[in-house]
Amino acid sequence: MIVVQKYGGTSVGSIDKIKTVAKRVAQRKEKGDGVVVVVSAMGKTTDQLIGMAKELSDIPKRRELDMLMSTGEQVSISLLSIALNEIGYESISLTGFQAGIETDGYHTKGKIQDIDIEKVKKYLDEGKIVVVAGFQGMNGNGDIMTLGRGGSDTTAVALAAKLECVCEIYTDVDGIYTIDPRLFPTARKLDCISYEEMMEMASLGAGVMETRAVEIGQKFNVPIYVALSNEEWPGTYIKEFDATMESKVITGLSASDKDLMVTINHVPYNSKNISKVFGALAKKDINVDMISQTAPSHGKVNVSFTAPKTDEDIILNIMESLKNEFEDIETDIERDITKLSVVGIGMRSQSGVAAKTFEILAENDIGFKQVTTSEIRISYTIDTKDTTRAVEAIAREFNL
Repeated sequence: MIVVQKYGGTSVGSIDKIKTVAKRVAQRKEKGDGVVVVVSAMGKTTDQLIGMAKELSDIPKRRELDMLMSTGEQVSISLLSIALNEIGYESISLTGFQAGIETDGYHTKGKIQDIDIEKVKKYLDEGKIVVVAGFQGMNGNGDIMTLGRGGSDTTAVALAAKLECVCEIYTDVDGIYTIDPRLFPTARKLDCISYEEMMEMASLGAGVMETRAVEIGQKFNVPIYVALSNEEWPGTYIKEFDATMESKVITGLSASDKDLMVTINHVPYNSKNISKVFGALAKKDINVDMISQTAPSHGKVNVSFTAPKTDEDIILNIMESLKNEFEDIETDIERDITKLSVVGIGMRSQSGVAAKTFEILAENDIGFKQVTTSEIRISYTIDTKDTTRAVEAIAREFNL
């Protein structure tokens, strides 16, 4: 049996923690399993590297950022491999490129296109523990490309898909909760959650897993287990939907302040003009989420959308370029917003969730700027100052 284990940055944040991870990996190897380990950069290394780049340039070239950020994982994999060899377990470290990870897309937010798994298999066949750098691969031009937020999760699940094995994600939390316990301390830990629900929660800002990682898991039916890296507590399985999951209408509640809301006022009312706005964003790979548009007035509309705060500099440049085409437009950016979402596969068969959440917000005098829905999700954009009250009220009502 082969297993892919992933350890996050906090789990390998010091030499002592790396020694602890090495012992844990060795225990799994002792069971007779082939082990591939994916690790992130130590602690806050990536943030520190980006900080140094920002000291040199307000908008550093993204290719150079990728070159810089990829070094964090290379430090982690080499140290963990050294630690494993030191305690008697033959190990070899591989960068994303050496592990055969092929990427495309844009720098700092690359996507895994394929993995040439032969080298990893070769080392597994030799009995080695293979330690792979998460968060990185190489594009068709031979450039290092990082995979964006949660990229190490994506690396781990993609490797598990190619190796046709289970993926275990070890982190600083002991599983997936109905709500972030930092927002609602009595939140319940879930024994299991469907791929679909987890993708919704991840896309809405639940930091335990990254959306693309779960999407790959669902596509290739990779069982994903999320658990604490330094204790033997039971974790949470992300798996295919089964009938028992539908008994509860709401599975989880997510609140994310990682997005900003952009409003473009006085856009000439024409579908081609709206297409130009979102086409310009798409060309720069801006991940637009919630979208709303006012009714036409005097031949003009106002368009609002949410997008990651990390892309603000690119968005501002796009808005400036749009002024050359639409002279009268004005752009307003709201940064103190929270995306609040209720998620549950039970919504497909049980009605009234939207009405109830509107009622809860009204009773607590909490306004919202946008609403979007899917079959299993309802999302609201609210002021960040109202987040705690909204979370507590909805969590109590739905017994989360």
